[in-house]
Amino acid sequence: MNLLMCPVCRQSLNLIANSWHCEKGHHYDVAKQGYVNLHVVQHKHSKTPGDTAESVLARREFLQTDAYQPLQLAVVELLQQLKPKAVLDIGCGEGYYTNAMQAHTQDCIGVDIAKAAVQRAAKLNSRVTWVVGTGATLPVQDHSIDVCSSLFSPIPQDEIIRVLRDDGHLIVVTPAPRHLYALREALFEQVNLHEPQKFVQQLDAQFELKQQQVVETQMVLDQHALKNLIAMTPYAYKANPERRMALEQEQQFLATAAFQIYVFQKRKKPSI
Repeated sequence: MNLLMCPVCRQSLNLIANSWHCEKGHHYDVAKQGYVNLHVVQHKHSKTPGDTAESVLARREFLQTDAYQPLQLAVVELLQQLKPKAVLDIGCGEGYYTNAMQAHTQDCIGVDIAKAAVQRAAKLNSRVTWVVGTGATLPVQDHSIDVCSSLFSPIPQDEIIRVLRDDGHLIVVTPAPRHLYALREALFEQVNLHEPQKFVQQLDAQFELKQQQVVETQMVLDQHALKNLIAMTPYAYKANPERRMALEQEQQFLATAAFQIYVFQKRKKPSI
C-alpha cells in the first residue's frame, strides 16, 4: 500500500522506479541510503532542524548496547496485541524502535525531522519506509494508519487525528516520574519529578486512555555509555558544565530508566 502524501499538494504519492510521484507532478527521489525527503523548504524553520549529527551518533551507540531493550520489547508486545496493518512512528530518530516494530505490521513508516537521524535509520531495515518530514504536516494520507507511536517525541495531536483510522491507536512513551533521577541529581542543583500525566490531560478531548504501564530497568553504565546517554538527551546543553565534566569522569555509574507508556484510542465522533 502507498500511504505517503505529497507535502505540497496533499495528493497521494506513488513509487515509480526510484522516485515518489503525485498526480500534480511533484516528485521526490529516494536517496541512495534508502529514505525519501518530504520536508519541503516552505515547511522548514531552520537549515538543519532536529537532532544534531553528534546527538544522533550518541543515541545510536547507546541504544546498540540494548540498555533500553525493555522498552523496545514492551512496545513490540503492544503491537502484538493491537495487530495493526499500518504503523507510523513519529520522531523515529535513528530507528532503534521502528526497526523492531516493522516485523509486527504490514506497512511501517518512520518519520523524523532530522535528516542525519533518518540517514542512519535507513541502513537498519529496508522494509521500513523512512521519511524525513515534519509532524506539523505528517506526510501520510488521511485515515490510513492503525497505530501512531511517539516515543520521547512531540505529539502533533491534530495531525495524528487526521492520519489515524477511526478506531486507531496512539502509543506515547515519555519519562516516568523518576526516569534517570540519579543522573539528573548529578547534573543539576535542583531536580523535579517528571509529570507524564500531563499528556493524558492534553489528549483527553480527542483520545481515550486504554492502557498504561511503567517499565523500569537498572543500568550499570561504563564511562563511554554514560557520555553517550548524556549527549543524546537535552541534558547535554541544559546541565551545569562543571557538573557534567565531573560526572563524565566516573568509570561506572548506576542509573534507573523508567518509561511511562500510554495507549490511547481515537475517540469516536458523536453522531448528529
